[in-house]
Amino acid sequence: MCEFCTKHGEGKIWYKNASNYANDLLSDINRQRYIKDFLSLVFEDGFQALGRLETIFRKKGRLPKNLKTAMIKKAKEEHFGQVLPIEEICELVIKAETIVRMPCACRWKIGKKEERCCYAVSYGPDTWYEEIDMRYFGKASDEGLESVSSDEAVKQIEHMEEDGAIHTIWTMMTPFIGAVCNCSPDDCLSIQTLNRIHVETMERAEYVARVDETMCDGCGLCDTTCHFRAIESITRSGQSIARIDPHKCFGCGLCRKACSTDAISLVLR
Repeated sequence: MCEFCTKHGEGKIWYKNASNYANDLLSDINRQRYIKDFLSLVFEDGFQALGRLETIFRKKGRLPKNLKTAMIKKAKEEHFGQVLPIEEICELVIKAETIVRMPCACRWKIGKKEERCCYAVSYGPDTWYEEIDMRYFGKASDEGLESVSSDEAVKQIEHMEEDGAIHTIWTMMTPFIGAVCNCSPDDCLSIQTLNRIHVETMERAEYVARVDETMCDGCGLCDTTCHFRAIESITRSGQSIARIDPHKCFGCGLCRKACSTDAISLVLR
């Protein structure tokens, strides 16, 4: 299990611990303030900071260790996510009492595209998203939150995976869990932070991809779908096969979906 499971799981995987969805967490004044300014604080400021940090990274080839540590610490305390395979995401969505679909803040910031691929989920009568200010998207303060059923959300998420989405779950001031996202690797702030400045502001899945070498035909489709640069081709007994670096793998499952010979599976990390 990951560090979050140890701190927030109470003996379980942290995102399966019911107390992390509890409504009493919403009464916290600091969390209420954070949610109200969430879109501007996390995304507006986040993309601006990423641009500045990338300049430092390119000049020096790395970020100062204390800066990376501070970034990760802040993310874990405020808005931290974890990659989940689609089976785990759908299990959580099905159990939610209320679900609203909302625009992706990352894609709006980058290209002013309103793509509704993020889901605010609640497991009780009170909802955290009522406080969120939708004026970030050029709407009225309470406009643009589309209520959907669990079944509708699952179908939408499954369709997004067909288009290459990576599924993630996020805290709204840890440990409260409030959102499920279906990330576009080219637009996602967290994935861009990982790829551009090598800072991990989201956790790997509890699963990792594994190749059955006896079934792999070396086609390379898995490599082209991996957004975490975790797959390479090696030659064994004259045959090209895929090899997955378990440390680099985030367990999203896209390579598994792309494999035409079913040579890739997800196993507990």
